[in-house]
Amino acid sequence: MNLTLFIILITSGVSFMAWNNNALYSKLIFNPYSVIHRKQYYRLFSSALLHADIPHLLINMLVLFSFGSYIEKVYAVYMPFGLAMYVILYTLAIAAASLKTLYDHQNNAWYNAVGASGAVSAVVFAFVLFAPVEKILFFGIIPIPAFLYGLLYLIYTQYMAKKGNDNVGHDAHFYGAIFGFLFTGLLRPELFPRFISQILNQ
Repeated sequence: MNLTLFIILITSGVSFMAWNNNALYSKLIFNPYSVIHRKQYYRLFSSALLHADIPHLLINMLVLFSFGSYIEKVYAVYMPFGLAMYVILYTLAIAAASLKTLYDHQNNAWYNAVGASGAVSAVVFAFVLFAPVEKILFFGIIPIPAFLYGLLYLIYTQYMAKKGNDNVGHDAHFYGAIFGFLFTGLLRPELFPRFISQILNQ
């Protein structure tokens, strides 16, 4: 079994269990107040195992499967310590994506968040760095180069984060994406000039 599928199965299993167990859901949810004031640091990571509902879970896991299967293979071949670094990418992205939210809501005991979107965004942007001119379906319909998709994604998430009126963690999407791009590039710095070269020569 590949690691991406393993992550999907674990995430789906915990999400389903938590939907039927309020105590488990409450224990794993990302609550910045509890992280800071009760030192429950594990919540920075455990919240990625939870999702709000079936559509939320399906979208995240479908995107993870679509891009993660590719990035897992690339990491296995090109990265030092291969698959271990893929797991580290995903795991650290969960926390990195939530740091701004942690700071902004550290004194708000009522703020909660769930979902693997930040880590999934990191995987998508690892793909953008590796394959900037490959086509991604914008809105699932229009094929555009990955680098353009990435740019539009960042603009959109920042715009929606500033509006802040749709109960979606857009900051997590944005910072997860940035983390995935930089983490992957820092492992293999030659990817940055290669990224630029591919865009200019397409």
